[in-house]
Amino acid sequence: RAERGLSPNTIAAYRTDLAQLALFFHGQDDWSRTSPRDLDRYAAWLRKQAYAPSSIARKLAAIRSFFRFLVEEAVVDTTPADHLRPPRAGRPLPHVLGEQEVVALLEAAEAGPGPEGVRDRAMLELTYAAGLRVSEVVGPQGLGLAGLSLDGGWVRVLGKGSKERLVPLYPGIVDRLRAYLRDARPVLAARAKRGRGGPPALFPNARGRAMTRQGYWLVLKRCAARAGLTTHLSPHTLRHSFATHLLRGGAPLRHVQELLGHASIATTQIYTHLDDTQVREAYAGAHPRA
Repeated sequence: RAERGLSPNTIAAYRTDLAQLALFFHGQDDWSRTSPRDLDRYAAWLRKQAYAPSSIARKLAAIRSFFRFLVEEAVVDTTPADHLRPPRAGRPLPHVLGEQEVVALLEAAEAGPGPEGVRDRAMLELTYAAGLRVSEVVGPQGLGLAGLSLDGGWVRVLGKGSKERLVPLYPGIVDRLRAYLRDARPVLAARAKRGRGGPPALFPNARGRAMTRQGYWLVLKRCAARAGLTTHLSPHTLRHSFATHLLRGGAPLRHVQELLGHASIATTQIYTHLDDTQVREAYAGAHPRA
């Protein structure tokens, strides 16, 4: 992990993928006996299951990394996995919320009981305001108090590959965070049992401990149900909505790439396919017969 800069979530997924591989081969632990044909058989089995192409690609990447590690550690002489290639598939377009749906979601979050409602509104609005990944908000690599500069109006984010980026915050979310830190967070943090180490979390759960990614997902689903939203949601729905709304508002693609922390602008370009309003307007204004 340290050498490749993998996130804790990727490491956990790889661990699960390799456990599945071992189970397929009936608990095999002598990997020097594994042949390319064996791995082809496993890859064929994966394709018959109900896995998304992206999941199969990750599982095969885990296997390739595993055998390269075994070669480096002199456990095996050569790797039988370098020929494995991910399935070809078009990348699905992410689901996004409309601007009024975002408003409804945030209002539903604030309608929650007690300090949890104040926390949920601040947490979800910060995600949307800065286009953050869930793992950048909560969990082991989530934001801490040190990452916020409310006086400066920006947030320092530790993204994929441990890359830092600065994202500006609009005044409304700055005020929202100030109120949360003043009124609600101390109440939640006080519920933590003494002696539990680690820096205080920016968004504690109901027991005062750091909220997990699973906890965030439950909050999002609960607030969406309260708002009556029928749009398909994922943990990154607010991030996708952030990018789409910025582009719709005229933000340059390169700037959106930097705000999202994408290494390649090709990753950001997927959001240009979600809304054709600007394309239609440009067509109507430029085509001589339009």
